[in-house]
Amino acid sequence: MSDYQWQKVNLTNYRNLKLAGLLYSPPEHSGPVVIGCHGMMGTKEGNGQALKMAEELGRRGWSAFLFDFTGVGESEGVFKELTLTRQIDDLTCAVDWCRAQGFTRIVTQGRSLGGSTVLCQAARDSRVAGACTWAAPANLRDLIIGMTEGPPYNPGNDKTADNDVFVYLKQDFLHDLEGYDLTICAALIAPRPLLVIHGTKDFSVSPAEAKAIYNAARQPKELVLIEEGDHQFTEHHTQVWEIFFRWLETHFSPLNVP
Repeated sequence: MSDYQWQKVNLTNYRNLKLAGLLYSPPEHSGPVVIGCHGMMGTKEGNGQALKMAEELGRRGWSAFLFDFTGVGESEGVFKELTLTRQIDDLTCAVDWCRAQGFTRIVTQGRSLGGSTVLCQAARDSRVAGACTWAAPANLRDLIIGMTEGPPYNPGNDKTADNDVFVYLKQDFLHDLEGYDLTICAALIAPRPLLVIHGTKDFSVSPAEAKAIYNAARQPKELVLIEEGDHQFTEHHTQVWEIFFRWLETHFSPLNVP
């Protein structure tokens, strides 16, 4: 829509650190908004795809707010101090900020670890009207242990490995996970709608994780498996977008398609 514009914004999280965000919205900052949450190794821009999806949402009458979690991208903080609790707090700050701007309906959408964050945050925050996960793990502990080389925490080498896939995380991350059961969180989202999207060829997070989330959730819920889809939906992102847009239209006010 012609009156929608990009705006760089900063918000402060509960640890008094700056989080960098991008808002795609009309000037009045009203109506519905989607808050997008990137994955563990991603950023708010999503290699450009998150920006494109935000603009597609704008054509359908939805604003979009994208932000970098603590220690990632342009946000302050230390990545290796990552915990799920910290992620949830950051997302709650983003919800706070969107509410303060005047947005009347908030839907959260997250990829991979961002999707797990969305589940946990929506379970405890009734201001979130609906939640959508893309390639989200239900069993984060096993996933993180599988991603790291050697022990989960190696004090002598707290660096991201050369290929930027294997990371060393502090033991605090695994200890923090003991306080969360993502399947219980999925169940607590009802009666608000939940959409779970996963690729059948996701070799980073098994499609069984999506089925576990879906089976635990209560209605209204929907599971969509993208045939041949990988963890990034490399060849299927527009298909995923359309599924997401249809779900928004089904469960919320009609999208204003020009």
